[in-house]
Amino acid sequence: MAADRDRLDGPRTVLRPLVQACGRITNVSTSKFAFVRDALLERIDAMSPGEPMPAERSLAVELKVSRMTLRRALDDLVRHGVVVRRHGLGTFVAPAKVNPSLAITSFTDDMLRRGMRPSAHILADEVVLAGARLGRRLQVSPGERLLRVTQLRLADDLPMAIEVLATPIAVVPGLTGKDLENTSFYDLLQRHYGIVVTGGRQTIEPTVTDEDESRHLGVPLHSPAFLFERTSHDPSGRVVEFVRSVYRGDRYQIVTDLSHPDTVVDASDPDPGLATT
Repeated sequence: MAADRDRLDGPRTVLRPLVQACGRITNVSTSKFAFVRDALLERIDAMSPGEPMPAERSLAVELKVSRMTLRRALDDLVRHGVVVRRHGLGTFVAPAKVNPSLAITSFTDDMLRRGMRPSAHILADEVVLAGARLGRRLQVSPGERLLRVTQLRLADDLPMAIEVLATPIAVVPGLTGKDLENTSFYDLLQRHYGIVVTGGRQTIEPTVTDEDESRHLGVPLHSPAFLFERTSHDPSGRVVEFVRSVYRGDRYQIVTDLSHPDTVVDASDPDPGLATT
């Protein structure tokens, strides 16, 4: 379990401040409610992702509150992705959130690196014309033929993301969506076409799931999500893919290390203890 927490940022480190902040947003002012929620968070901090919570009756007795108050607190934690309810089984600590790598890496490689088992279900596989928008993204003419593959990405059989990949047929002649079910696109590019992806550009923004995305990801309609859009290129600068992915907001978080530019010390400074001017 400790290894799992090392590879994934789970509730032990991030959920308490997150939910405390969210609590202020929901404008819950009842002191008893806040006490119960904080007590539950303390317990969750000491638990592992996927571990079952005690029965509501025993928790209510332990905290000396009514089951109604306890249920309200649990409902709040469910809304914020701290715990999950499974029909007929009970309430469980939510799976640890994944920090997606910001390096050039495939979903398959990223999940394997975290000790998770990646898989994919091909939802659509078609040849389309690029059109104006995809043509601009892929730097090809609007009439260029593209392979467009829509996949449901899973890790340990849990739906994680909906991914739409578009790549020029001229780059990957003979490739089909079925080829991507058990391996990564980058691996296929390198092994079968001798193409190495060396760089790219990615944007990330918040969004909510539509009906199709909600159904495939197993989340309520308009659930919070992350929208990733990425173009990747080979050493010559040729764009080889455009990918649009919608990741579940309750399974992903974005973590960035920050530094202040004025605090960077010049390595040539004879006294690194003094700030440069």
